[in-house]
Amino acid sequence: MSDALEIQSHKGPYRVRFDEDAIAQIAEVRAPVHVVIDRRVAELHENTLAPLLKGPSVLMIDAVESNKSLEASPAYVTHLVSRGIRRDHRLVAVGGGIVQDITCFLAANMLRGVEWIMVPTTLLAQADSCIGSKSSINCGGAKNILGTFTPPKEVWIASRFLDTLDEQDMRSGVGEMLKVHAIDGPASFDRISADYEKMFSDRATLLAYIHRSLEIKKRFIEVDEFDRGPRLVFNFGHSFGHAIEAATDFAIPHGIAVTIGMDVALEVGRELGKTNTATVARMRPVLRRNARGYRTVPVPQQEFLAALSKDKKNAGAGSATIILPMGEGRIERVTVPIDGTLKRVCADYFESAHD
Repeated sequence: MSDALEIQSHKGPYRVRFDEDAIAQIAEVRAPVHVVIDRRVAELHENTLAPLLKGPSVLMIDAVESNKSLEASPAYVTHLVSRGIRRDHRLVAVGGGIVQDITCFLAANMLRGVEWIMVPTTLLAQADSCIGSKSSINCGGAKNILGTFTPPKEVWIASRFLDTLDEQDMRSGVGEMLKVHAIDGPASFDRISADYEKMFSDRATLLAYIHRSLEIKKRFIEVDEFDRGPRLVFNFGHSFGHAIEAATDFAIPHGIAVTIGMDVALEVGRELGKTNTATVARMRPVLRRNARGYRTVPVPQQEFLAALSKDKKNAGAGSATIILPMGEGRIERVTVPIDGTLKRVCADYFESAHD
């Protein structure tokens, strides 16, 4: 897969390039670069990353949620200042979503704006989060409460980084890809569902779906970059998924929590009379397949509902703004009260996962 994508943004177009020699290409950038990299990725791909790791400014970060926070940021700023960062320099993010969020936040705020380049190394980042401009970090226990819309200068995708991912990380990425294809429509979702197993065994098939996922997302972010209208459907599975993550203290990988969140949405939609039985039967098998081994993780209901009620997408107190498959599978936003019905459906869903 070599077809580049060009994404239009409020700061001008940026390109997504598919190139197995991405690191060598970036090393030739003339502007001074400051590398922000996942420490584990640096260890696993030391030889591939050598052209960047030998540079004078390399910030190693352990990709854990606590490091994606305002409280952790002063150390990053201190590092970059000590390495002489200037406005005409560039930050290069090498890692998954956590490193992406940290780097984007720094790029938006340091010196009132520094260009940055993204090298996504997880499937989730390659197929979804690497485009769209959004970044957010945590503060004072509030998840993703601070953020900006700051697109990268370039995105470079090299599938070689996927070679060291374990199965749960791959399934986490596939969970977001299933979400994107569900948004594109039933036919798109059915195609990726039919090729579910093949994505794990055939790299060409996986790359084709990565490219297609980005093509689908491109349509939405170019008409709604600031997440005010049509793009909001990309939160499908996320209101429930984020609540699952919070209630389980992140015991479930993000994309798998989103997969379970989509499955919960099917159940809620059916109970509310918005999702028909045929849609549930069509979508559920692949979602259950992708979430296998994690649906039995206990989800404390009090903590789950508390997190759901605090979701920043909610329209007001006592209600939740969620994304549901409507009719034959069209994905739409709806606002529902967090009442006895919603509580019962969610409690029944998580209880049945242990039967």
